[in-house]
Parts: sequence; C-alpha cells; structure tokens
Amino acid sequence: MDHVVFLALGSNMGKRLANLKAAISNLTPQMAVKNKSSVYETPPWGFTEQAPFLNQVVMVKTYLAPETLLGHLKRLETALGRVPNFQNGPRLIDIDILFFDDLVMNTPPLVIPHPRLHERAFVLVPLAEIAPDLVHPVLGKPIHKLLDDLDRSDIKLFK
Repeated sequence: MDHVVFLALGSNMGKRLANLKAAISNLTPQMAVKNKSSVYETPPWGFTEQAPFLNQVVMVKTYLAPETLLGHLKRLETALGRVPNFQNGPRLIDIDILFFDDLVMNTPPLVIPHPRLHERAFVLVPLAEIAPDLVHPVLGKPIHKLLDDLDRSDIKLFK
C-alpha cells in the first residue's frame, strides 16, 4: 500500500542547494517524489548563531511503514554526510517526516505529525506552496491557516 508522506528538508552547511538536490535524488527507489516546493532561504531556528538554511518540502509516496521510513531517512542523512551534532545545530542535511497520510502517532522514536511544524514558518511556507489545504490531523486546521498565525517576513524564495 502506498502512503502519502510530506518531508521537510533543510541544509545550512557546504553546498546547501546541492545537498537538497542530493537528498531528493536519493529518496528513490523507496519513495517516489510526487511534488516539491520551491527552495527558501531562512534564518536559523532554535540555535541562531549559525548560517542561514535552505529549506524545501517534498511530497512522496512510499510503501514503507513509518518507523522503517524514519530509519531509512536517518541512514540517508548519514550517507549524505550528516554527522551528529547538538539539537538545532548546523547540519549538512536534515530530513524530517511532517505528515504520514493522516496518521497520528506518538512513540519514543517518532511523533507524527511533526510536533513543532505549526510553529515553524520555514516548514509551513514551502508546505503551503504544495499542499495549502492539507488539514493537520491534530489541530484540525489547513496548512494555509496555520501559516496565518506566523511571521514569515524573513522567509525568502531562493533563486
């Protein structure tokens, strides 16, 4: 069975755009990319003493179960050069599961939907570009409405 999954990608080290492109090209064969947002340059979130990020959201279809998908994405991050760092620190590539169908789960390794996505304009801006009417299964609001509550003035389209 194919599942519809939204992934957030981010990079603020090295060749940021190339890092995003490499992540997307390496999602196959376990995932088929169905849509992808534009790339946005965003200030760091959490730990602010670091370089700006490039962020993008992709919609994929996959046969993988949520926990298997998480393990696969973590292995992919490592294969692309990510090394362990502190929370919200600089990273070559970061791939987060935002939504997995309309699943709601809260287990030690994985929380779906992503627990802080509604607080992060750098996630909601690209997500709203490709899925504005997607309804958050816990908050009951579409993505474009969640974005209305956030300041997005520092989120810039990357050219």
